[in-house]
Amino acid sequence: MKKLSKYPIFLFLYSAAALFILSYCKSDKHLPASEDLGSVKNQIIKNNDTFEKQINELTVLVSNNSDEKKLQEKFEELRKTYKKMEWAVEYFLPHSARFINGPALPEIEMDEHTEIEPEGLQVLEEMLYPYDQGNKEEVIRFLKKLINKSNTIETNFQVITVSRDQVFDALRQEVFRISSLGISGFDTPISGTFLKEIPYSLQGVKQTLQQISTDQSKNKALKSILNEIDTASEILKKNTDKNTFDYVNFIPDHFNKITSLLLDFKNQEKIPDVEVTTALHKNAATFFSKNAFNPNAFTPGKEFAFSNEKAALGQQLFNDKMLSNNNNRSCTTCHIPEKAFTDGLAKSMSLENSELSRNAPSLNYAGFQHGQFWDMRKDDLEGQSSDVISNKEEMHGDLNVILAKINQDKKYQTAFTKIYHSQKTEAWQLQNVLASYIRSLAKFNADFDEYMRGNKSAMTAHQKRGFNLFVGKAQCAICHFIPLFNGTVPPTFKKTEQEVLGVAVNGDNTTFDNDLGRGKFHETVATLQHSFKTPTLRNINKTAPYMHNGGYKTLKEVMNFYNKGGGKGVGFKVDNQTLSDAPLQLTDQEMDDIIEFMKALDDKNP
Repeated sequence: MKKLSKYPIFLFLYSAAALFILSYCKSDKHLPASEDLGSVKNQIIKNNDTFEKQINELTVLVSNNSDEKKLQEKFEELRKTYKKMEWAVEYFLPHSARFINGPALPEIEMDEHTEIEPEGLQVLEEMLYPYDQGNKEEVIRFLKKLINKSNTIETNFQVITVSRDQVFDALRQEVFRISSLGISGFDTPISGTFLKEIPYSLQGVKQTLQQISTDQSKNKALKSILNEIDTASEILKKNTDKNTFDYVNFIPDHFNKITSLLLDFKNQEKIPDVEVTTALHKNAATFFSKNAFNPNAFTPGKEFAFSNEKAALGQQLFNDKMLSNNNNRSCTTCHIPEKAFTDGLAKSMSLENSELSRNAPSLNYAGFQHGQFWDMRKDDLEGQSSDVISNKEEMHGDLNVILAKINQDKKYQTAFTKIYHSQKTEAWQLQNVLASYIRSLAKFNADFDEYMRGNKSAMTAHQKRGFNLFVGKAQCAICHFIPLFNGTVPPTFKKTEQEVLGVAVNGDNTTFDNDLGRGKFHETVATLQHSFKTPTLRNINKTAPYMHNGGYKTLKEVMNFYNKGGGKGVGFKVDNQTLSDAPLQLTDQEMDDIIEFMKALDDKNP
């Protein structure tokens, strides 16, 4: 079986999955005992029965050596059936969902430095497009694994309690999933059938909303949602060509309307919020609503919660040279606000005025990532700040010395005492205010945001064409996810991806860059070698030069690299490359349009 090189590596911690399931599959505390959502569970089980039947039918076709076209037709039926119940499986059984429709790349147990074989629909897609009868037994083996996952779905939904608030939350997540992952073709990288599948996902949402509505005749929002779903589905059925579909208008004109109407439905039905902290606020009407995202979903704990007071104090310290050993540099030395908090150099300079090993990443939107630095060696911004301060080449500061200075400075000590109500400033508090300032740098006020909020004059014709190419032909959005445009995976935003691109030392693409990236910390995990965090593209126009090594001077050099198929495409041996090595076949004008679109991601000055 050839190895799929379409997606970044997914990291999954089993303990986290278990916690997620427990939090969402608790007994219903909002509804009276007499109210039963058995009809919802029955529908899930019914769809799953069809799913299992179709798996068996596909197994028979493979066993009987049916031709490729028949196998692909049955496989597409199978995927469409899964899409009808995707909202439920992804929400209530996230671990199973990962092995039913997750990327065809190994799961990695980070603590154990081990890999788990991928399985599911995307692995099968890779083997069926095109189909090689030499892989017959392998295809059957993976189909049997899929049967086991189908059995897991039935077993779980027969016993768990599914409450109305959870179902609504799951449906809302599904629409946001479609608005980002679904519309980009994230889970159909080879077949490209995603536009055909979205109506089936919407059908599952539509049917379940009708089931949880207490009085359909009086719920005006429900009627509006059903009409909008029907309208969107008809448009999708008319054009299933990913290269010509009008994404730039479809998202604000249809998906945004559906997610907004869902909040009206929730209010009319008096459905309470599920009490779980999420990255997307429960009252966010769309992905692009102002203040849609909750920075506290990315902090280490409640005591680290964001506040404007913390951010203001953090800004003062960010600009204060007391954080360095010799009081000769501040954080702004390498993170200049006018350059989207980069320094404009290929590689930052050390205290001794020599090149460091990597390019200074932008701090804008860094607060919406699980993993800091290019190699993701720190989990959060608090850890990042202490690492930089204490690094001998960067600031060579001593936290104990810095804290002593702060505790002797009346202005700083008064500010820390007001925020944390402690007599002396502690290291975690210093880290927290610096992190809070960085979290405040996400403005979400670019022309693209304005366009998605309804201002159709906010982007130029070039930029609109560029966005359609970005999502469609160029496949940029399967790694730089809408709306953050980084590797933090919607709609739950619980994990951030890294990728292996096969980057060269510069835009000539003649010499491979040997930086191991995250692989340095996991030497026995082959798939992590030369992997780097997927950064945001917001403000990318301000942050040249590009890549972890700063070797690509312009966005056109970056686009040329992707257009050729990354490292493999330019001739490097990169067995674990996660980027597709298939040339994108973009013209110069199309690449220029995508670059123009990326300029629409520049934040405006506050």
